[in-house]
Amino acid sequence: MLITNEGDIIGMKRVSDAVALTLKEMRNYVKIGMSTKQLDDYGARILSSFGAKSAPHLTYGFPGSTCISVNNEFCHGIPTENRILQEGDLINIDVSAELDGFWSDNGGSFVLGEDIHQHQKLIDASKQILQKAINTIKGGVKISDIGQLMETEAKKRGFMVIKNLGGHGIGRGLHEQPDELMNYKNRFDQRRFKKNSVVAIETFISTTSSYAIELDDGWTMAGDKGGYMAQHEHTIIITGDKPIILTEMNGIWG
Repeated sequence: MLITNEGDIIGMKRVSDAVALTLKEMRNYVKIGMSTKQLDDYGARILSSFGAKSAPHLTYGFPGSTCISVNNEFCHGIPTENRILQEGDLINIDVSAELDGFWSDNGGSFVLGEDIHQHQKLIDASKQILQKAINTIKGGVKISDIGQLMETEAKKRGFMVIKNLGGHGIGRGLHEQPDELMNYKNRFDQRRFKKNSVVAIETFISTTSSYAIELDDGWTMAGDKGGYMAQHEHTIIITGDKPIILTEMNGIWG
């Protein structure tokens, strides 16, 4: 989406506040012993209080309001009553929604309770890489250069990137052009970020896998070689200088 008037900015800020605050409140609400369905139901109530509708449910018929992935699940995890959250779980919550014709997306990974499985280094890497990438993006910057930055920073920290998941344009729909904003350098990709465009930038930082594969439920994705993955995501407006981070209220960098 290209921002063309003040109404576009107001609309994008409203939907972005809804998804950002939903993500933040879900993280505050989650407790050991809770099911992922309970957590998702709570998120659904918050989205509804804003008048927002779940984007994955609206767009793809996803069987939940938010995606909640646990441990070896990388993304698109289905909330269920059977998944009971435990001390030290690596949890990813991805919240996206539509409100009055505008769409926004954000997500974050975190450890529940004590970090007994030593996931924090992976989480910190993902957060730091997203922050560095976003601070480097402005109109005219090559998309593949940001991908290269992400992969280089991951390797410096002893991690890998997932090569078949990426960020995307957003605004009037959940997934728009430019699509496939990957976490590695594609030398054939000559596209550049456009000033006043809206994109969802996200990391996919992994311990042992380079590709995500779909599991038997038709939604959840895990690593082709196992391991763990951390994801962090903001929706931003690209400018001629530092981007405007629309979902900053989610506090994922805190």
